[in-house]
Amino acid sequence: MLNQRNPQLNRNGELIHLLSVEGLPRDIVTHILDTATTFVSVNDREVKKVPLLRGKSVFNLFFENSTRTRTTFEIAAKRLSADVFNLDIARSSASKGESLLDTIANLSAMAADLFVVRHSESGAPYLIAQHVAPHVHVINAGDGRHSHPTQGLLDMLTIRHFKKDFSNLTVAIVGDVLHSRVARSDIHGLTTLGCPEVRVVGPRTLVPADMAPMGVRVCHTLEEGLKDADVVITLRLQNERMSGALLPSSQEYFKSFGVTPERMRLAKPDAIVMHPGPINRGVEIHSAVVDGPQSVILPQVGFGIAVRMAVMSIVAGNTA
Repeated sequence: MLNQRNPQLNRNGELIHLLSVEGLPRDIVTHILDTATTFVSVNDREVKKVPLLRGKSVFNLFFENSTRTRTTFEIAAKRLSADVFNLDIARSSASKGESLLDTIANLSAMAADLFVVRHSESGAPYLIAQHVAPHVHVINAGDGRHSHPTQGLLDMLTIRHFKKDFSNLTVAIVGDVLHSRVARSDIHGLTTLGCPEVRVVGPRTLVPADMAPMGVRVCHTLEEGLKDADVVITLRLQNERMSGALLPSSQEYFKSFGVTPERMRLAKPDAIVMHPGPINRGVEIHSAVVDGPQSVILPQVGFGIAVRMAVMSIVAGNTA
């Protein structure tokens, strides 16, 4: 029986699905990050496998395109010794009109233990979690504009690794916040972990003024947003989710909100720069920043494997 207040937790308050960072207790977020930290060293070993999910079947269901998330989930599951199955949605019966729940029911009949789901519809992983057997777990790999919890958690792990403590940090999230599930997950992660100042930065068309109740400061100029920041998270312009003329052009956007070496001087000298990928160089961020000394964009990817290993091993050890 799913917990009515939080469908991610069982009656004992243990994590059984990861659907969103929102609503996760701080101790569970910290437990995921602590567990992930132990897996970081596994990725540096000559033999990169641990037997925690041996005999378990992990199904990757990506109804939307993905490079980093899909690949790192597959690597993470294999490093936990699971059997991994990637469903080619474009060639599956879903493309013939089979409903999402029928697809899940049929895959469950194949003895699936864990579903990793990316879907263009917000809430799809919640729907799946409500209909799977008690021993089956669901991890949200991104649903519409709603949530991308493992990206939020790997961003928290990256920040914790380089900055140690959240209690004195100023974090600026720059770009297309309106369409960004990563921004939402990062905001919930940062506020849960006690970050005192989270800024969302961008043009009025892409950063809604009504976001203040989420515990953020809304900034419509880059100068205000980057001033004395410890962490700068740049976001991609999500043209595929935009409807209507929200921006004059990508060149105009870069002129006002592109993160350049000159603008990074507004932030603290030891500020780090992050990006969830894929990066559009020369649109939201200058190449010199991507490849520069303050960039931790590639370490983020490595932390992503560790976080996904942690989440899968934790949920697989709990039952509904």
